[in-house]
Amino acid sequence: MEAAPQDRRSGERRRSDRRATPPHAESSWFGHESTFDPSWGVSGNIELDQRLRALWSQRVVGGDDSALARIHRTYAAVRAAFGLALVAAQGAGSLLGARASLPLALICIAYAVQAIALWLLPRFQPLTTPVATPMLRRRQWLATVGVDLVAFGALHLVGSGGPINYSALLVLPVLMAGVMGPRLVALATAAGVALLLLAAASHGAWLEAELAGSLLQSGLAGLGLFVIALLSGELSARLSREEMAARGSLELARQQAQLNRLVIEEMVDGVLVVDGRLRVRAANPAARALLVDAGLSPPAPFGLESRAAWVPLARAVTRALAERDWPEAGRELTLAFEGSAPRTLRLRVRFVRGLVSGDERNGEPLCVLLLEDVRIAQARLQQEKLAAMGRVSAGIAHEIRNPLAAILQANALLLEDELPPAQRRLARIVADNVDRLKRIVDDVMELAPGGQAGAPVPLDANAEVGQAVADWAATVALPLGPSSRLRVELPDAPLGVVFDPEHLRRVLVNLLDNAGRYASQAPAAIRLQLFALSEAEAQLVVASDGPAIAPEVEPYIFEPFFSTRSRGAGLGLYICRELCVRYGASIGYRRREADVGARNEFVVTMKRCALPAADPSLQLNP
Repeated sequence: MEAAPQDRRSGERRRSDRRATPPHAESSWFGHESTFDPSWGVSGNIELDQRLRALWSQRVVGGDDSALARIHRTYAAVRAAFGLALVAAQGAGSLLGARASLPLALICIAYAVQAIALWLLPRFQPLTTPVATPMLRRRQWLATVGVDLVAFGALHLVGSGGPINYSALLVLPVLMAGVMGPRLVALATAAGVALLLLAAASHGAWLEAELAGSLLQSGLAGLGLFVIALLSGELSARLSREEMAARGSLELARQQAQLNRLVIEEMVDGVLVVDGRLRVRAANPAARALLVDAGLSPPAPFGLESRAAWVPLARAVTRALAERDWPEAGRELTLAFEGSAPRTLRLRVRFVRGLVSGDERNGEPLCVLLLEDVRIAQARLQQEKLAAMGRVSAGIAHEIRNPLAAILQANALLLEDELPPAQRRLARIVADNVDRLKRIVDDVMELAPGGQAGAPVPLDANAEVGQAVADWAATVALPLGPSSRLRVELPDAPLGVVFDPEHLRRVLVNLLDNAGRYASQAPAAIRLQLFALSEAEAQLVVASDGPAIAPEVEPYIFEPFFSTRSRGAGLGLYICRELCVRYGASIGYRRREADVGARNEFVVTMKRCALPAADPSLQLNP
C-alpha cells in the first residue's frame, strides 16, 4: 500500500534532517568518518535530492551572509555585465554599418561606467549590500533600480523603431524591486514601467489601428510586470523564511550533536561503531578503556583484528553482521590480555546503515556495540540491592520498635511482683533479649540511608575490649582461666583508637558469638588478640578452630541477609563491616594453614589516636 503524500513528505523531511551533517566535523561525535543513514531503502532520486538539500543547508549555515546579500552582489555583477553588453552592441552595430546614435551610445557608456563602479569600487559597497535591513534602503534603490529604470527607459524611448528592442531590459529592475524591496515599492516600480511602455506606444503609433494594437500590447506587458513583481516578492519572502528556518534547525542540530557527543563520551558503558570490514569508526573513552588491560586503546579508526586480545570481539561482530540478529539482553565474551587477568564483557549490538561520503558502497551495514564490564555491572547491581534491602530493613526495624517496647514494659511489670526464682530468671532472660533486639534495631536504623551515626571519640581499646570480653563470657557462662575455651591477649599499656565504645563492643560481641558457635570445646579454641600494628593502626584479631569457611562462600560472608545457618539473619558480619567503615576501620577474614589450631581469623584494623590526658582534679588524694 502506498503511503499518503503528506506522510511520505514528512518522512522524507525527517530523513533529510537526520542526514544533514553539520558543517564542522567537530560538531558531530562521529565526524566525517561515520555519517549514519537510518533509512534502509531510499531511491536514487530522493537520495540525490536529500544530498542537495543537505549541501544547500550547509552552505546557508556556513556562510557569513544571507541569501539576499548574495542576490545583491549577483545583481551588481549582472548590471555590470549588461552595461558592457550594451556598449559592445553599440560598437558592433557601428562596425556592421548600422547608423550610430550618439544619445544611445552615451546612455550605454554612462550606464556601464555606473554599473561597473558600483560592482568593483569598495567605496560603493554599501549601495549593493544590505546593512541594517534586508530591504533596500532609499539610496540603494536609487543607485540600482532607479538608475536601471531611467537608463533602460531612455534606451527604450530613444531607440524605439531601431534594430534593437530595449523594452525587455525593463523586466530586470521590476524583478529586483520585487525581490529586495517592499511590496508597495515593487508595485510602484511595475506601475511606472507600465506607464512608460504605454507612453512609448502612444508616441510611436500614428494610425488609429496601430495605436490600439500598441496600447494593448503595452498593457499586457505592464500586467505581466505586475505579476513578476508580486511573484518575485513572494519568492523572496519565502526564501528569507526558509533560510531563517534552516539556520535555526541546523543550529539546533549542531547543539544536539554536541550534546550527544558529550553524553556519549561521559557514558560509563563503552560505545563502538564498527563497519563490515571490522574497522572501528568511532569509540568513546569508556570503550577504549575496556579494550585494553590498562590505559586507553588508540583512538578510532583502528581494526579489531589488529590485536590478538580483540579476536573474540571481531568474531562476535562478524557473526552479528552475518545473522543480523542479536539478543536484546546481549551476550558475554571474554578478552584475554597478556600478563593480566581476563575481562568479561557484556556485548549488546544495534544495527544501522552508514552513508559515508566518498565511499561507493553507500548504505553498508554498521554495528553499534554497547560494551559493559560484567564485574562492574554486578557490583552496581549489588549496590542497588543493598540500598533496597537497607530501606526495607529500616522500615521493618521501625515497625519492630513498638512491639518491643510493649514487651519490655510488660516484663518490667512482671518483675515488680514477687515471682518464684525460676520465673524471675525467665523474666530476666526476656529482658536481656529485648535489650539485644533493641540494639539490633538501633544498628539497623543507623545503617539505613539517612541514619544518624555516632560521633567517633578516642577510647582505650584495651579497657573496652577487656570489659566487653568479661561481659560476654559472663553472659554465655564461659569461665575464664588457663583452661578456658577463650584465651585473651591484651597489651599491658592503654591503646587509643578512634571508635564509638558501644559500636566497638557490638563488633566484638558479634565476632565472639560466631567464634563460640563453631569452635570446639578444647582449651584456647577461641583466641582474642589486641595489639598495636604500627604507629597509626591497631588490630583486633578473633580466631577460632572451627571448620574453615568454604572458598565459594567466603566472598559473601559480609553481605546482608547471607547466612549458612537456617535460622541465621545474616546481619551480624554485615553490621560489623558497616560500623568499621564508618570509623575509618576495616574488617576482613583470612584462613591460616591447616596445622594452625585457630585457623579462622577475623581481623579488625582500627586507626590509632592519642588518649586525652586525665583530669588531675578527678584524681583522689592518697
